[in-house]
Order: sequence, then C-alpha cells, then structure tokens
Amino acid sequence: MKIAIAGAGPAGLYFALLMKKAWPHYSITVYERNKKDATYGFGVVFSDTALTHLEDADDDFFKLLSDGAEHWDDLTITHHNKKVAIDGNGFSGISRLSLLNILYGLCEDAGIRIRFGNPFNLADAQNTSDLVVGADGVNSSVRNALADRFQPQIKLLTNRFIWYGTKQRFDTLSLTFRRFDNGAYVAHHYRYASEMSTFIVECDAATFEQAGLTEKTEAASREFCQHIFSDTLNGANLISNRSIWRQFPVVTNRNWTAGNTVLLGDALRTIHFSIGSGTRLAMEDAVALFRSFRDAGPCVDAALDAFVAVRKPQVEKLLSAARSSYEWYEGFSKKLALEPVDLAYDYMTRSGRMSDERLQAIAPGFHARWSVSQAR
Repeated sequence: MKIAIAGAGPAGLYFALLMKKAWPHYSITVYERNKKDATYGFGVVFSDTALTHLEDADDDFFKLLSDGAEHWDDLTITHHNKKVAIDGNGFSGISRLSLLNILYGLCEDAGIRIRFGNPFNLADAQNTSDLVVGADGVNSSVRNALADRFQPQIKLLTNRFIWYGTKQRFDTLSLTFRRFDNGAYVAHHYRYASEMSTFIVECDAATFEQAGLTEKTEAASREFCQHIFSDTLNGANLISNRSIWRQFPVVTNRNWTAGNTVLLGDALRTIHFSIGSGTRLAMEDAVALFRSFRDAGPCVDAALDAFVAVRKPQVEKLLSAARSSYEWYEGFSKKLALEPVDLAYDYMTRSGRMSDERLQAIAPGFHARWSVSQAR
C-alpha cells in the first residue's frame, strides 16, 4: 500500500508510525510545507486517561513521551486571590517541539519519508496513492480543496485568547480568574518542562473591546497581560511566539472521507482547549484509523467506513461536551460573582460529563470542602 500524508504534526506522524510498524513494506510519505523546526506554540497537555490510550497503542512512543514530560496530580483554580485545589486530576505536559522530535525520530527509524518544506499536491497524491490523509491542521489545504465533498462548517467563538510561554514554573494545571479595570480575564497555565510553562490569557468580547486590545501591538499586548497577572507570574516575563489575539475556530465536517482521502485532527474537527488537548484527540484519531486498517485489512474503502462508524460517535460525544465547556467560558464573566469554591465546582461540572457523584469519587477532598461550604 502507498500512503501520502499531508501535515507532519502529531496526528499525521503518529498514524504513519503505527502503520509502518504494523506493515513495514508499506510506502509512507509525510509532506510538511514548513521547515522541520518551524513549530509554533509552547506546551501541550495530556490527561492520565489519554496517556493510557497512547500506551495501549504503542509502548515505545509512550515511554519516550512519559520520560520527557512533566507530571502532576491536581488542578488549581484561583479566584479572588484564593487557591482551590481539586484532587484526582492527573496530567502531563510536554513541549510541542519535544513531542514532534520524538515522533520525527521514530518515524525516520521506521523508514518513513518526511519531506519538509514541501507543499502537498493533492491531485497527484490521489492519483498515485492508495490512501491520502489530510492531517494538515485547522487551515487544512486538503479539506479546503475538497470542501464540496467534506462540507466543512467553521464558527468563530466570541472570546479572544492569546498564547504565551513563561519561565515561571507552576505546580499543577491551573486557572486564574481575574477582574481588571471592569474586564473579565482568565489565564490557563501549566508547566511543560522543568523551567517552562504555557500561559494562555482569555477574555470575553466586551473586555477585549473595552481594553482597546484591537489596537495594541504584540509587544503591548504582552506587557498588558503581564501586568494583569503579575502576581501569578511572580515577576517572570511572558514569552511570545507569534502570539496574537485570536478567536477559537469551531471546525466540523459533515463528511469525514472523500474517495480515498480522509481527514484527521484539527483538519477534521477542533476541540476547544478548555475540554482537552487537541493534540491528544488528534493522536487518538490516528489510533482509531490505524485500528480500522488493522481490523479491515488493506481494503481502503472498508477501513475508512469502519473508522467513521467507530470514531464518529466517540467524537460527537466529545463535541457535545466541548460545546458546553466553551459556552461556559463565553459567559464566564458572570461566574466571577461566585465564591472561589463555588466557581471551582461550577467549572468542574460545566460540560455535563461530570456528575456530582462522579466528582465526589474522583476528587473526594475537593468535594468535601465544597459540601462544607454549602452547609454554612
């Protein structure tokens, strides 16, 4: 079988690796329009559950990922300058570049060709390959070229967010809510290396306009966010890497396949960063597609049909939870009237997937604290 993959991100590389290890004689080429080290963003995060799924799929990759990651067991929410610890939330963080370098090395060792700085020729790939995989991100050229077949829908959320790094080390995955100059802000932050953390600042549309952030330069926005969260950063600076204010694009596709072509990861659908790592879900797409070929054999049509039949219901559940989560964030300014422990409880139950009983089971310490507060 000959496979052509657009995009050398985690989804495309992981699918290539799984397929090549199972069928070493397959010809697999990954095309990446950017240069090898031209990655953007800082760290990515995986829940313990996500790591278990990856361990089941490929133990070699899991060991390298786990060894290079930072680990923690709690979630911390700060509101009114009071910290609320929520137990039972195991996560691991790793830099995006480190993750990609692990995958580059494993793919090259397996004999997979990765062509950097090479735009993807879809028409040629469809004509000369048995399988074409569009794993080329939220602005997917594969999806756009076949938009009449995939029928994508893209909606921009109203909140704005901006992605930074910082040398301030955080002990856990953390959220810090802040009122500043009558505006509502929240920072999502977690460490992904021993001395580096991701730091995302989010605000609602009204705050964005009121603060004049449309007119601020990249440097001015960084200084503004540093000022708002100066105590959280403990004197550390924010670090930019193409850090601009954005609106989150909610991407879905009516159809997941078009002939011998299939989409994976952000090209297929986006999951809001408040509900889970898009990287993790993209890699789970790759695992699901690989298992469809493992079960269906080399018949591309049968494998793609199986992939859609199995994975689509799973993704629909995640999309429903993500919708509830981003709607919570779209109105989070109203939540700032809550007391810290009540805000934390409201946050934990926002997606509809976390019942009170389940929260009590996985986070007994936090649930007991919240219960005491309700009894007063």
